Amino acid sequence: MSSTEDLDYPQILFQYNNGFLVSKVMFTACELGVFDLLLESEGPLSSDAIAERLGTSATGMERLLDACVGLKLLGVEIKSEGAFYRNTQVSNLYLTKSSPKSQYHNLMYYSKTIYLCWHYLTDAVRDGRNQYERAFGVSSKDLFEALYRSEEEMIKFMYGLNAIWSICGKDVIAAFDLSPFTLIYDLGGDFFKDPIPEADLYILARILHDWADDKCMQLLAKVHKSCKPGGGVLLVETLLNEDKTGPLETQLFSMNMLVQAEGKERTPTEYSTLLTAAGFREIQVKKTGKLYDAILGRK
Repeated sequence: MSSTEDLDYPQILFQYNNGFLVSKVMFTACELGVFDLLLESEGPLSSDAIAERLGTSATGMERLLDACVGLKLLGVEIKSEGAFYRNTQVSNLYLTKSSPKSQYHNLMYYSKTIYLCWHYLTDAVRDGRNQYERAFGVSSKDLFEALYRSEEEMIKFMYGLNAIWSICGKDVIAAFDLSPFTLIYDLGGDFFKDPIPEADLYILARILHDWADDKCMQLLAKVHKSCKPGGGVLLVETLLNEDKTGPLETQLFSMNMLVQAEGKERTPTEYSTLLTAAGFREIQVKKTGKLYDAILGRK
């Protein structure tokens, strides 16, 4: 190993080590309303002014703002009166509540739910099961009851999903020509218990990754039975590479399924196998190059 490689390698480790610090800074700024306040203000604000309006300590807010500058979530201008802060374009677009592409609710779900579950990642790896009971004191025997501990929690979760689709939805819907399907059903709710109505196409967006193979088979078989002849099913998932080399985001999502649910992220072959076993044919896989991919199966 060269001396240059010796110097670079620890830097990578330091970046990984600080990863959760970075995310928590962003979550905290969102939760306190920093980006919303700066969007609504007529110009840049001092840290003292921001702290006063948001009801925080001056010292704490100054350090939070400076960290956001380092993350390029805020810009700063030094004047004779001191430092004045403003949103960057990415913050205005994705971190303010009023933006059509706001990721606020998704970030709050990560901060309030996923972050707590990941505290028990070591236990999840040891046990091979989700950690809702340890994280929240709620039995995970019924996954739906664990995931949606209250109506408020369910609403927050749905807001988070909608936020993601505002960015990724167009890519997956455009992956295939869906014009032959006239009656489309977006599967949701307690689909293991509730009846599934007849349709030409069923969209299962980020559903199968929650469940183990046997539950996936049960659900797909139920969908196949309700599907009209010539109809199909569209799976929207993030796909693992067949050779296990990534993508890293998908591998991390799969770890999240370990701490939060019963399922995992899968390769195109694994999803194709599930669809084939349920009776679907002519299976096509389309990687969008974005966060989520699409798989289409025909009856």
